[in-house]
Amino acid sequence: MTPDPGTSGVVVCPDGLSRPAWAATDPLMREYYDTEWGVPVVGERAVFERLSLEAFQAGLSWATILRKRPAFRELFHDFDPDAVAALTDEDVERLMGEPRIIRNRAKILATRTNARATLELREDGGLEALVWSFRPETTPLPRTMDEVPSRTPESVALSKELRRRGFAFVGPTTMHALMEAIGIVDTHLVGSHRRGVSGLWKPDGTRA
Repeated sequence: MTPDPGTSGVVVCPDGLSRPAWAATDPLMREYYDTEWGVPVVGERAVFERLSLEAFQAGLSWATILRKRPAFRELFHDFDPDAVAALTDEDVERLMGEPRIIRNRAKILATRTNARATLELREDGGLEALVWSFRPETTPLPRTMDEVPSRTPESVALSKELRRRGFAFVGPTTMHALMEAIGIVDTHLVGSHRRGVSGLWKPDGTRA
């Protein structure tokens, strides 16, 4: 891999495609970057899954979460909010003994709490609509990772609203990561072969 002389934040990988360094070496991360990250995610279950996994990622690497994602999906009923909301305290204890996932009691309990909050949101537009309502009018145009924000006014506002609705582990930084991951904002580096993949933004960063 070599740095792209035209865009200092990306590297040219052996396949000739430009990616940020974090997605350039680990095959799992590269596959995620090339096929999922920044692609619009809709639907209650899909958004709930991503929100849950971002909460589990807090303090850890995303590669760790990706490696454990099949087990998370199995043990959390494919992130069906109804099924997760119905988890009992005995189920929580069982999950705490499961080495294939992140055994963090606060995060497991938060996932159940958030599932129950998701069910309550159905009477007021739903989780998907709420999360996507915080899409900004413009998206960043970062050329280096240093130019990628870790939080924005929109992620702060989303965090505040979700907390008001009873959600947990939804801090502004975590919510910004969610917004990046599901395509609400595009923080692909300028010069990356994935820049603009969502189709929601013009090259100048304004809404398409």
